Order: sequence, then C-alpha cells, then structure tokens
Amino acid sequence: MLALFLLQGFWIVSRQTLTDRDYQYARCGRETWEKPSPLAGYFTSCGNIHDGILAYRLAGLPLTLNLLAERLFDLLRKPENRVVQTSGSEPTTWELRHQITHILLLLRLPFLFAGFVLGACIWWVTRRLFGNLGGYTALALYCFSPSILKACTAPDPDILAALGIFGGVYTCIGVGHAMLGPRREPGPPATVEVPGKRFLLAGVTTGLRRWGGKWRPRIVLLTVIFGFAAASHVVALPVAALLGLVSMLWVAEGHRSLVLPVILTASLGALLLLFACYGFSPDAFSYVFRSGAGFVTFSVDPARRFFSALSNGGVTVATGASLVLYIALGKSRYFGNTVPLTCAVVLMSLVMTGAPGSPWLWSIPFLLTFIAGVFADAYETSRRRVALAAAGAIVLLQTVLCLLSLPSLG
Repeated sequence: MLALFLLQGFWIVSRQTLTDRDYQYARCGRETWEKPSPLAGYFTSCGNIHDGILAYRLAGLPLTLNLLAERLFDLLRKPENRVVQTSGSEPTTWELRHQITHILLLLRLPFLFAGFVLGACIWWVTRRLFGNLGGYTALALYCFSPSILKACTAPDPDILAALGIFGGVYTCIGVGHAMLGPRREPGPPATVEVPGKRFLLAGVTTGLRRWGGKWRPRIVLLTVIFGFAAASHVVALPVAALLGLVSMLWVAEGHRSLVLPVILTASLGALLLLFACYGFSPDAFSYVFRSGAGFVTFSVDPARRFFSALSNGGVTVATGASLVLYIALGKSRYFGNTVPLTCAVVLMSLVMTGAPGSPWLWSIPFLLTFIAGVFADAYETSRRRVALAAAGAIVLLQTVLCLLSLPSLG
C-alpha cells in the first residue's frame, strides 16, 4: 500500500512545474546549509523564518548535496564538460535550474518521504493496537487520501508537522504505558485493566522494555520527536506537548508526578534542537517567539470544508459510521479510541492566524486511527462479515475518488 502511495506521489510530481514557491524554498533552503543571508540581520533572504525552518532545510538539502556531488564529479571532467559553470561566482537558483536535473523532484523527495514515514507510523500504531485488519483499514484510507498526497507533493511544513505531532503524542502514550509496568521485564507483555479504561502494554510499547532501566533512551527519543515537531511548525510543539501531557496523565495512574518533568525535559531539549536548526543564531531563533506566528483560534470551518469535499467521501462515510458505532457500542468507548478522537477534534478545529498552517491536515492521522479502532471493534462482533464488507466498500469508494482526483493535484 505504501508503494502505491509513492507511485501516486511520483505521478503527481511528474505533472507539476516549478513555481515561485518552489524557488523560494530552493533558494532559502540552500542558504540555510551553504551560506548566511546577504541581508544583514536576517537568517535567509526570505527573512527570519518563523513558521517552519525544517521545511526549508529539507527542501534545500537535496539541492545542496546534488550540487556538492556535481562539483566532485566536475573534478574528473574537462572544463568544457563541467556541469556547474559558475563563471567565478556562486550559481543562483535560476542557474541551477539548467545545471541540475530533476530539481523539481529533488525539492519534493523529503516531503514525499515524510508522508511515507507517517503512513508507516499509522500502520505500526494501528496494527499494534487494533490488529491487522484495523491497521489495513487505516493504512488504505491514508494511502488514498488526496489531502495527504497534495501535502506530500509540494514544499510545505504541514506534512512534517503532522508526522511530528502524531509521533509525539503516541510516544508520550508509550512512555505512559511503560510507567505502569514493573521495574524489570519479567515476561511477555500483559493486558493491564484500569477501571473505566482498557489498553494493552503490548500495543505502542511492544518491542521496548518497560519503565525501569531503559527509561532514559525513551526520553531521548521523545525529545528528538518533539524537536522534529518544533522545527516543523511553530505551533506543532505546544500542540504535541499538550496533547501528550493529557494522554500521559490519563495513562500513568500512580505515576502522574513523573509526567510533567518528562514533558518539560523533552520540551526543553526540543527547543535546543530548534536552536540548532537555526544555526545557533539568537536573532533568528528569538524571532520565532517575537513574531506572533503562533496565534491560533477555533472554528468549525476546516471540518466543514474537509468533510464536504467529494474527494474525501470515503473518509467522511467512515467517520460518520465510526461515530455512530462509538456511541452505540460500549466496548468502543475506551482509551485507544477516545484519545485519537479527541486529538482529531482539537486539531480539526484549530485555525492559524499568525502564520500559514493547516492544522486540519494534522488531524487526519488521528482521525484514521480512530476509524481503525472502531472498525476493529466492529470486526469482532457477531456481524463480522457485514462489517468487513462495509469497510471494504468504504475503502473502495475512497480509492476511486482519490484516483479520479489525481489529475487535479498535478
């Protein structure tokens, strides 16, 4: 399925042309790696980037590496056959358009790869929590989501923020789960029963030792993920930290005094990583906090636009069915389903006012996780075949609508 996702992405990229936005990301992204801005007092010629520095760095990195490789190969070529002809000065982005092949694809590869990794994360989480059928349901809807494909085939911080927030929240849940385990691993993971909630230690934390001797690496992992989120978008770190904090407080009964120190430690480490992404430039780093880019408000308009779009018809039907089943089936109202539903509602209602951003896109991984959990519960009922047939029809509907919308994305 992820291979089909990549094929769709490459097909969309093959129909695109370079835009002014592409040149902006290419120019300023290269400046973050190769040289400082020629404008005094600014981090790049785009100004002090305050929405998401990571998107610029990732967009510029393949171009910088490609240029470095061409310069190395030019040492083996005759002067008249050299690819990088600078005439004594650094090549501009416009010149590189004629000197480096596949520049449009190179700009988009990091974002397409981020979409691939996000799909793999959704598959890993939903499969561990809800089984193979739940994982396949979420992954199929993800791989044929026009909104995700569009975000992956253009230089943009939103797909990076979606990956950082989803990874941050579920890493927090993994740490919270580990806190409930014994100080040492006595045997295979077991089901932990908590009044009013149920969840599996074998879910998010499978493959990791429980809370005890290996807790420090987990905090390091959480710090790295939070740092990724912070560099992706100015709002991503506060959102991931807040949602992760609430989830950990819910999970870690009896160990809640440890939750806040863990979140604060990871957040401070993430800010240090963000400082490094700005080349340890105090002016550029401080501008993130002085620009007012992190202002947000709440609205139902993003949800209305997303669910009213014909290309999202399959996801819309799945969401409606999942909400009905969530309310009707008591066994569906548990921690594993409630957390992604809550995260999806919060993110879907956020609207950026200080900087460009699409929080509704960040909600899609959580929405698909919720759908997978509720459908997995329906697969275990006496009407298993009906549930499987309905899920198959919904996935088929979303696949057809996505394929029909691909030409408009190119």
